[in-house]
Amino acid sequence: MQKMKMKQRLIAMLLSLPLAVVVLAQPATAQADFVKGADVGFLQGQERRGVKFHDRNGKERECLELLKNDYQLSAIRMRVWVTPRGGDCDKFALLAMAKRVKALGMELMVDFHYSDSWADPAKQPIPKAWLGHSFEEMKQDVRNHTIEVLSLLKANGIQPRWVQVGNETTNGMLWSVKTNERGWEVKDSLGNTIITHSMGHIKTEPRQYAGFIRAGYDAVKEVFPDAIVIVHLDRGHRQSLYDYNLDTILKYGGKFDMVGMSLYPYWAMEGHPELNADDIISDCIKNIRHVSEKYKCDVMIVETGYEVDEQHPEKMEEGRRQLARVVRESRNETGGHCRGVFYWEPQCLPGGYKLGAFDGKATPTAIMDGFIEKND
Repeated sequence: MQKMKMKQRLIAMLLSLPLAVVVLAQPATAQADFVKGADVGFLQGQERRGVKFHDRNGKERECLELLKNDYQLSAIRMRVWVTPRGGDCDKFALLAMAKRVKALGMELMVDFHYSDSWADPAKQPIPKAWLGHSFEEMKQDVRNHTIEVLSLLKANGIQPRWVQVGNETTNGMLWSVKTNERGWEVKDSLGNTIITHSMGHIKTEPRQYAGFIRAGYDAVKEVFPDAIVIVHLDRGHRQSLYDYNLDTILKYGGKFDMVGMSLYPYWAMEGHPELNADDIISDCIKNIRHVSEKYKCDVMIVETGYEVDEQHPEKMEEGRRQLARVVRESRNETGGHCRGVFYWEPQCLPGGYKLGAFDGKATPTAIMDGFIEKND
């Protein structure tokens, strides 16, 4: 009886507190909900080519199961393109992987590129089927494509927890550049890409960029009202970049629930000998705190990666150290507002992509140990 009275008094006291005081208790819950995940968009192609994955003991393992059970990953991120060549990363490839993710009890993040191929800060190629459309028509294209893909998931009993409207839209969305025969962007004498169609470039058409973000946001909510809509930018260590982009989105009526960041110390240091990995990570953690406070939203590192060099094991150990630091500080030093860390294509093998996390035998390197938290 005495315990019951104490409990009733405690509840009464909490209910009498101002709302702002009660809200302060939420970060602890946020920390408990911290997610570790991976983008594995290449996995289906690897499997078609006969790649077999193994654990450290040499035992053959299904890749997603290995990531989940040995490295504490609980979520998978998958990109989706509009009309890609050969069907890679189309809505049906997404559905096939989403079914596997659900069967393992993992959560899903859908990454809309709004392109027929790669969209990134250097280019955001307008899908071939959308070329020549007006701004209003292209907003409808964004809406229709988003609803079509998500409705396919919904019809199959799959609900993504997060949906990105655009991939690394640092310089806007839906703007094409001149490319060579291999598909790489062509640059002018000053090193700038040559823009051919500039429907939603942030510098020249900020209102249209924000309009596309809003069209994607509203479409996601129409199919999955509870899904968390993410705006994703690169260079998470650059605060000014985030202020400029996110201010632009909000100024012209765009909306988002969460901000996604890419954090790649390796790429940030390329060509910049004055930089070092630890300062880049520190700046990213500071920026997470800044963005969450300024925009009153949570943040997630949706892409990160570290160098694999089998001839120099110390590089993988350094990658493990950096990843462990990113996970630890994202969880513990952002007031509970960083909700997770995703590795981009950890299952990639050396030779194809240098920032995977598996070796030439399709076995996890030491880098993956950075995800293992003793008290997780």
